Amino acid sequence: MKFPVSLALILAAGGLLHSQETAPEAKEYPFGPESERKEGVPQGTVTKHVWKSTIYPGTLREYFVYVPTQYDPAGTEKAAVMVFQDGHAYVDEKGQVRVPVVFDNLIAAGELPVMIGIFLNPGWFTEKFDEPQKWKAPQGVGSNRSVEYDTLDAKYAEFLEKEILPEVGKEYRLTADPGQRAICGMSSGGICAFTVAWERPDLFRKVLSHIGSFTNIRGGHAYPSLVRKTERKPLRVFLQDGSNDLDNEHGNWPLANQEMAAALKFSGYDHEFVFGEGAHNGNHGGAIFPESVRWLWR
Repeated sequence: MKFPVSLALILAAGGLLHSQETAPEAKEYPFGPESERKEGVPQGTVTKHVWKSTIYPGTLREYFVYVPTQYDPAGTEKAAVMVFQDGHAYVDEKGQVRVPVVFDNLIAAGELPVMIGIFLNPGWFTEKFDEPQKWKAPQGVGSNRSVEYDTLDAKYAEFLEKEILPEVGKEYRLTADPGQRAICGMSSGGICAFTVAWERPDLFRKVLSHIGSFTNIRGGHAYPSLVRKTERKPLRVFLQDGSNDLDNEHGNWPLANQEMAAALKFSGYDHEFVFGEGAHNGNHGGAIFPESVRWLWR
């Protein structure tokens, strides 16, 4: 699939807390029709849950489960799965990505399979939530976000495998086919998505990274070299970033994502890289989200 020129597709040749602010010089990308509610398209359901982890002791997190109306609880066919880090940002129908709206539209159109969405927030060190989880934990509450998302190991994949997927699977029939499982995130959640698939391609083989933090927060800058020097894994990877992304002591996000895309191309991965003019937020990734998931699930 080829993206319109207006989306500035670049096939690359050549744990910070996420900010919702857009730099004055950064481009604002509009939503397309697939990110808006359409008359006659059935709406799936979204339920909210809380999970206390044993793999990450002492942490509590909120998560959401999206189920399309096309899912048949009495049927035999298992649903595809897509997992999102910083789930609150992706599940919000008025937010920058609007996943439930896009899923409803594309599943109804037959452009995506019947798919369960799992929207996970990072763990906070608390016994209860006095208010819904957002980007920043309240004063006095510790966040485990960077440990979970920026660390280059298989622990978060183990958390999904042993805790979250079985819990959601108690109520819904989820596919065990890694080729029918995708994982997505932005910023540190984006590198987390790649790490899960990189470490455990037997669990997930589709990756969508928005403004991914492939920088030296916890060693993520090593990925381009690892991709080049490691035997190619059976992954399909979509990267998005913008020229107005972050540049700080951890690294330069635009350069890091271009390095990742170049490494994926060099190693022969099935990948796409859309490089625009956005800042460190979900605007650009959200605007192209319908095309991104079409490409992942083509």
